[in-house]
Amino acid sequence: MTQPPGQQPPQGGFGAPYDPPSGPYGTQPPGQAAGPYGTPAQPGPYGTQPPGPYGMQPQPGPYAAPTQPGPYGMQPQPGPYAAPTQPGPYGMQPQSQPGPAGSGGGGFFRGKRGKVVGAVLAVVLLAGGGVWLATSGDDGTQPTAKKSADPGPTSPTDDGKSKGKDKKKDQGPRDLRPEVDGINAKRKPGEAKVLWLQEGGVDLPRTGSDVYGPWFVGDTVVKAMFHTVSGYSVADGSQKWSLRLPSAMCAAPSQATADGKIVLGIETGHGDQALCNGLQMVDLTTGKAGWHRTYERQGAWDLLSDPAMAINGDTVTVGRKTRTDAFRVGDGKVLFGKLPGNCQPFGFASGPVAVAAASCQTAADDHKEQLVERIDPATGKVQWTYKVKKGWEVAQFYSVSPLVVSLKKGQDWAIIMLNADGTYHSQLVGGTENYKTQCDTDVVSVGKNLDNCLGVAADDRTVYLATKPDESDPAPTNKVVAFDLASGQTKWKAAAPAGQILMPMRVEGGKVLMYLSPAKNKGGGIASLPPTGGTPQMVLRHPASGAEAERDLFDTRVAYLNGRSLLLSTSITGIEDGDEIRAKSMAAFGS
Repeated sequence: MTQPPGQQPPQGGFGAPYDPPSGPYGTQPPGQAAGPYGTPAQPGPYGTQPPGPYGMQPQPGPYAAPTQPGPYGMQPQPGPYAAPTQPGPYGMQPQSQPGPAGSGGGGFFRGKRGKVVGAVLAVVLLAGGGVWLATSGDDGTQPTAKKSADPGPTSPTDDGKSKGKDKKKDQGPRDLRPEVDGINAKRKPGEAKVLWLQEGGVDLPRTGSDVYGPWFVGDTVVKAMFHTVSGYSVADGSQKWSLRLPSAMCAAPSQATADGKIVLGIETGHGDQALCNGLQMVDLTTGKAGWHRTYERQGAWDLLSDPAMAINGDTVTVGRKTRTDAFRVGDGKVLFGKLPGNCQPFGFASGPVAVAAASCQTAADDHKEQLVERIDPATGKVQWTYKVKKGWEVAQFYSVSPLVVSLKKGQDWAIIMLNADGTYHSQLVGGTENYKTQCDTDVVSVGKNLDNCLGVAADDRTVYLATKPDESDPAPTNKVVAFDLASGQTKWKAAAPAGQILMPMRVEGGKVLMYLSPAKNKGGGIASLPPTGGTPQMVLRHPASGAEAERDLFDTRVAYLNGRSLLLSTSITGIEDGDEIRAKSMAAFGS
């Protein structure tokens, strides 16, 4: 299904350029300036690349990233792991951002356990002025309604999926200091230390569990999976607190509130009748549970949608294909639900600005008309709307300020830039490389947020994308490509070290920060490139002696701040009962 590099897209793929409709959907309001990015709004999305900048402000990344939205971080807040303001894990706002794991045991291109609904970003071909992406898993069929089971009371322990007759009590992580000491004893000059390693420590059902986080508050890093949320010291990995939830988690926002509060999606019911329609607020500073409530899910599209959660200020949203419900984080009060009209938001990007993707129910009930909207998170009032070209769907928000949106249409992929008022600004111009980003939709089987991607970063002058490694190569490697925001054209390409893979996280201090995957006998780490390109320079080099431990992590999320990096597995499972308790779940590196 993938197109070889250099092949021209099929006829009619992006189509000819078109002028955005007048009114609120494509042109700026009368009397308003053309837009803040240096050139007037450009006509003709998705087919040919109009001139003009395609820039994004620095994206926040894990551990204090620039201004890009990104899950599992927190909005810029004080503390060692605050991130800048760009959406998307792997470079999120002062919240920790996940990053891909490297090649080997935990490679970020490795297959994902469990169901994956919808298209998965696979291969990008930028050709003919458009950005093309091969996808899989979207057969175009409509969902069929199933009777909604009565959620019933929340089940505190039994999810009907336990591997043994006697469910083991959750176990804390073992002391891995001997392993850490052994790795550090073999370090070479210039290599960082392994600060600490952490195991899963929780007995899981036979299908394993997605892992949510990391979130940072002060000197605490928090992860969540299955029934358990745990906080650890960022300095030494010691457990500060652990909270047992009333039922299994099924969704979580990418970011917490500025004061360290989060609302988790949890199941009600149990076994095959479990439904993801519960919410539990948790204070990440203390590990104490706050309010708990449920919300209604009904209708075919709603029941078959994986919730997308986000936090904007003191509002948490839970989006599904046909609607979004919003609640106040502080007390759980309902703020808004179904909005007027046939177009409803189905997912937001976390951060100070509430930008949402919305779908419109047509006569065919196919939701093929989609919008990008800015919405007041306290009231649900739509402040502006951008109408996406018909047939295209909103896939991800790569950045909120400026607004950079990933769109898909079958096997095609496009990246557009919108002005601060929601008008069309520009579109990426590419060449013949294949590209790869890793988003929540790739690594999480449920709870697919729209603001958590690794492999893309930007500031107000340049956007950086990772090329797709050749997976048939026994030692795959890739490049990072920089695009000029003023023209959309390629500025330069920089190769990763042989046998390793670079994934942009965020831009900081004018340099793009990237996660370098580990390889056999090669540690990973954090690397950087200046705006002029060249050879990647190591900011933090993980020890080669710890490469095996680093590769043991699955589809890793990566956060970096204040000279420390933290890696988190996005999924934990095991072959034999008990394997998941001893599986590596987190690793921290630093001096």
